[in-house]
Amino acid sequence: MSSTPPSPIPPGWYPDPSEARQWRVWNGAAWSELTRPYGEPVVRASVAASLQAIGALHRLVRYGIAALFAGLGLVVSVLAHWPGTAQPTPLWFASGALSVGVGLLVIGSACFGFAVAALEGRSSVWAFIPGINALVLSGLVAHRLGGSPPASRVVSEIVLLALFIDLAHSQPWLCVAPVLIAFDQLRRTSALLDQLVGPPTTPPPAGP
Repeated sequence: MSSTPPSPIPPGWYPDPSEARQWRVWNGAAWSELTRPYGEPVVRASVAASLQAIGALHRLVRYGIAALFAGLGLVVSVLAHWPGTAQPTPLWFASGALSVGVGLLVIGSACFGFAVAALEGRSSVWAFIPGINALVLSGLVAHRLGGSPPASRVVSEIVLLALFIDLAHSQPWLCVAPVLIAFDQLRRTSALLDQLVGPPTTPPPAGP
């Protein structure tokens, strides 16, 4: 006689496992930081929005940030050494590397766009502008985490990227700029993701 394993508990609002008089969101794998006191109506749309943001940030952390900044670095470096410049690369190599770089930029920009739309909870014109959506996401994450002003982070990233793009042909060491920005965005986005997901704990009961 075989026993059927229990089905996973679906995401939703459940009594807080800490025994506080409130509901807490179970995202399907762990408890999140979203809570609501007993007696308030549960808005399922807010649960869906939270899960959508978690999924978008997961994609961003896994490959979106790396794709965008690797693509940017590759495209700028290839154009700085395009055939006909002072230090050219072979045309076959430049063409192939440029195609790879553009592909990575498209993938990364799409991930940033979905993350911006999910965090804002609505369609945003900034989500559809490649490059700009990465700066907007940086400001949104800084605002959610607190600490340094979002504007200062965005301005510093713009300055570093502008220096890299303008001087890549004569100062190759500036390739460290997108690497530093990517590392910082990865660290802070992971921190926000940890806040939304919350610490792992035991699964909730079958229903509220």
